[in-house]
Amino acid sequence: MAKLGKRTTAAREAFAGKSDVAVAEAVSLVKANAKAKFDETVEISMNLGVDPRHADQMVRGTVNLPNGTGKSVRVAVFARGPKADEAKEAGADIVGAEDLMEIVQGGTIDFDRCIATPDMMPVVGRLGKVLGPRNLMPNPKIGTVTMDVKEAVAAAKGGQVQFKVEKAGVIHAGVGKASFDEGQLVENVKAFVDAVAKSKPAGAKGTYMKKISLSSTMGPGVSVDVETATASE
Repeated sequence: MAKLGKRTTAAREAFAGKSDVAVAEAVSLVKANAKAKFDETVEISMNLGVDPRHADQMVRGTVNLPNGTGKSVRVAVFARGPKADEAKEAGADIVGAEDLMEIVQGGTIDFDRCIATPDMMPVVGRLGKVLGPRNLMPNPKIGTVTMDVKEAVAAAKGGQVQFKVEKAGVIHAGVGKASFDEGQLVENVKAFVDAVAKSKPAGAKGTYMKKISLSSTMGPGVSVDVETATASE
């Protein structure tokens, strides 16, 4: 514990007085203070001026991070016949139909992304209470209910990140690893922020992006200047 205490104290001192900094400075601070014994994830948190309880204020979507996430993603696909074969050939980790439904119902969820062909949705729909709270439910709006399972599996494996606003108007996601170079992380952060900006719902009123912060898995957060984060270069 003493080591963690020292590390946390040092990180907090490094972050002291730093707020609303440019993306590059925030990335530099987070990277320099990610000193755990594992490769920490760099995480983004965004506070949005929306109330997702209203359908016209829901924010959700996907973004293909230019430099990937650095994370190995396990993909499950609900499909039958040729589409099941296509999913396996594309590199899906788990492929099935009713058999996979029973495994998930039994409490085993050994995957990070779930894709389904449209004809499988009556089966997958029975798993709503299990997959929904984990943000794993396939959805046509984000490309995870599709006949093109090959492309969906490739996107999931290649660094595509899903995002969905939570009750308090917050979105958070991993945008890379601390081992990435600063340029890669800056590109990923800006791509993520840009995707959320483009997903602004019709019902959003007032300030849409209220606060953006970056942190590593074990480190404190630093707030990012919203204007520079959303400025296209």
